[in-house]
Amino acid sequence: MANETRDTSANRLGWGRAGGFLALVPGFLVAAMIALASQFVSEHYGAPAMLLALLFGIALNFLSAELRCAPGIGFTSKTLLRAGVALLGVRISADMLADLGWDVIALVVGGVAGTIAFGLVASRLFGYRYRFAFLSAGAVAICGASAAMALAAILPRDEKSDDRLVFTVVGVTVLSTVAMILYPLIASALGFDEVMSGIFIGATVHDVARVVGAGYSISEPAGDAATLVKLLRVLMLAPVVVLGGLVIRATAGARTGTGPRPPLIPAFVAGFIVLAGLNSFGLLPSLVVGPASELSRWLLLVAIAAVGLRTVPGEVLRVGPAAAALIVAETVFLGVVVVAGLHFMVG
Repeated sequence: MANETRDTSANRLGWGRAGGFLALVPGFLVAAMIALASQFVSEHYGAPAMLLALLFGIALNFLSAELRCAPGIGFTSKTLLRAGVALLGVRISADMLADLGWDVIALVVGGVAGTIAFGLVASRLFGYRYRFAFLSAGAVAICGASAAMALAAILPRDEKSDDRLVFTVVGVTVLSTVAMILYPLIASALGFDEVMSGIFIGATVHDVARVVGAGYSISEPAGDAATLVKLLRVLMLAPVVVLGGLVIRATAGARTGTGPRPPLIPAFVAGFIVLAGLNSFGLLPSLVVGPASELSRWLLLVAIAAVGLRTVPGEVLRVGPAAAALIVAETVFLGVVVVAGLHFMVG
């Protein structure tokens, strides 16, 4: 009876229509408030805002069952997520690539491709198939939580999609925090100079903020190098999503034979490429680049809060220790590849 009353009230207010704007407002506001709280705690206590938003969202996951909140939470976790990924393109420019040099570019591209290939092969040993392998390896290889959300957007959805995404985001965020502390010590132990240390950190640490923190904890040249290399990894997001989408599109079509297939290039990836191209040619003024980059960060923060709201902790825990072991193995593999590449460049 209470549910019937709630449903009637929601319809009378216009919230019962999934396609209506008012239907999206309550759920979006819940996710936005979680994002604001996460940012506040992050700024005052130093914890990762993305991880906080996810955990706060999980703590309030019962709200996703509310008729007034469900449409907005779903919209925020999908559509706004894609918009945030698209806006990441404003961080990319051709000048950034010119500053790195071809040997560093080859090392980063090889590390990304090798880590994804390793994940796809090794996943069978851990009892997982391509969905979690591609998601976790792509997040490790490219840019952590942002890459995980972009890759999740092109993977065929099933009942475990949100659980895989949440587990991957938590895993790469925790490992990024650990790496931010340990990798500067490892770089010193390996005898890397400031620039080499920055390249090592930028090519291996998952999260952009942790790369900046680890790099500049060594020195300003190390921080500059780490940031540039990390942005090159972010640039790899577009081709990985496009190629992954092509493979998924082809295999989905082969399995079903009929019905619509995934788009050749997802709209949010096309937006990422267009914005990166415009920025490379200097067609985006600084007055646009700064706010757009900040808007991207906030959209992703709100989106991950919405993903948390849709997550049931018990289902995430069932992903199991093997999933954690796979993410650690992918992280170690990337680190070994980068260290070997840097020694080869020096030698």
